[in-house]
Order: sequence, then C-alpha cells, then structure tokens
Amino acid sequence: MSTPVEGIETVGVVGAGQMGNGIAHVFAVAGYDVVISDLDQARIDAAMEVIEGNLARQVNRDLLSAEDSAAAMGRITGITDMGGFDKCDLVIEAAAEIEQLKKDIFKKLVEVVPEHAILASNTSSISITRLATVTDRPERFMGIHFMNPVPVMKLVELIRGIATDEPTYDTMRKVVASLGKDAASAEDFPAFIVNRVLVPMINEAVYTLYEGVGTVESIDKALKLGANHPMGPLELADFIGLDTCLAIMNVLHDGLADTKYRPCPLLVKYVEAGWLGRKTDRGFYDYRGDAPVPTR
Repeated sequence: MSTPVEGIETVGVVGAGQMGNGIAHVFAVAGYDVVISDLDQARIDAAMEVIEGNLARQVNRDLLSAEDSAAAMGRITGITDMGGFDKCDLVIEAAAEIEQLKKDIFKKLVEVVPEHAILASNTSSISITRLATVTDRPERFMGIHFMNPVPVMKLVELIRGIATDEPTYDTMRKVVASLGKDAASAEDFPAFIVNRVLVPMINEAVYTLYEGVGTVESIDKALKLGANHPMGPLELADFIGLDTCLAIMNVLHDGLADTKYRPCPLLVKYVEAGWLGRKTDRGFYDYRGDAPVPTR
C-alpha cells in the first residue's frame, strides 16, 4: 500500500458510476479515506458491491492481500448528501460528460468543502478553465482524467486550467504517483490527449461501417489483427458508451470548428435509439445472449 500525499487525507468522489467507483477503489487501496456520493442509496449500494467484487478479483490474482482489501473497503463511506464532503482535502467530480451538470455540481461543492480543498474533474473532454469559473478557487482546480477501467489502467491525464497554480499541479502529480499510476500532462484543449486521438478514430470506424466499407466484425478484426489493438474500435466504443463517444465528438466539433470532427450520423442514430453499448446491453453488438452478436 502507498502512503497518502501530505495534506490529502480524505478524498471525495462525486458520482458512483463506473468511473466514480473505480476512482474510489484506487484511492482507498492507496490508503486514503474516501467519501463517495450519488443521488440515492441504491446507486451507492451498487457501487460498493462493484468495488468489493473488484477488490476480490485483485486478491484472487495476488495483486492485493485479503487484509489490504478489507482495509480498503473499510475506508470508503457512501453518502447521498454533499454536506458529507465537509472534511475532504480533495474532491473529484465523476459525473456524466455534460458540462452544465458538472458546473451545477461544483456550485454545490464550494458551499460545503473546506477552503483549502482542491477541486478536480474527471472530465474526458470539457474545458477545465470553463468548469473552474463557477468555483471560488480556480487556482486550486484541475482536470484529473482517469482511464477506464480505473483499477487496471495506469495512465492519468492531468490538465491545468488557465488559473491553476503550481502548488495544486505539483500536489496532484504526487497524488497520481501515490496511486501507483503515471501522469501525462495535457493542455486545456478539447478532449485533451487520449480522447483527441482515440475518439475520432472510433468515429472514423463508425463512418467505415456507415459507408458499407466493412461490417462490425470485419472492422474490429482488421484493427485488432492489422494494428495490434487489444479491442476493435466498435467493441471499444460499446465499452466506453456510445453516448460518451458522441459527447466527446460534439465537444471536439464545437470547440475546434473543424468538419473532420463531425459525429457520424450512425453514431447519433444509435444514441437516439438508446443503444449505448454494454451498459444498455446493445450497441454495435447485442450483449443479451451468451456471446456478443453484431447489430449491423
């Protein structure tokens, strides 16, 4: 187990979904006390169940001792009221990729978090500078973008807004290191580094399907075997969530005003249908049977 960074003992996480529970998991394993929030207790309970299962998986693979797993689980507290963030030294927002939703969360957070606390967003594409403007501490505001699945992926993007000060950035670099992860610094431009490259590739794969160049299976096979990707781009899109992919493409298209970032109409259509990938059991593949079946 790592040692928490000096001055950062209790970490808050807003949002108990896939990213939020993964962030809570890695901080608890690293020795931090964690407070995780969501809108209702059912979501908190579901997140706790996922974290417990993921910790058990690490124990089974000899990546963590049973004692450390139990200790990590004991460090996590779930809440449904943001007032529970009043003792946090760092609070990370991990809500859906919707700018106004994130701004509303930060407006509420500044009413309860301590004056010294650092605020951060796990956004994968939205301007850190814009999000910081609704807070009372833009100098202590940063982007900390974890990759999915958080307990497995080593990279964390660190993004400074225009007002982020050096002590905040330095602290967050140390925090990332204390989690056993590696930081890549990105400038505050739409989608930062990973998604600036990755999501347009996915969008192009959807265009390739849309234009009939290849089938779902042939496109994914081509990239897995021809480019040595561990997952095909359409399979990966389903894993990320097609709504998230579309949101990132819209941020790129709006922020950079370049037609090469225009979301593929087929991606838009899937999202309109509610076929968002694995989380809804249907996307470019149908996951309702024993094995995924292409939907196109």
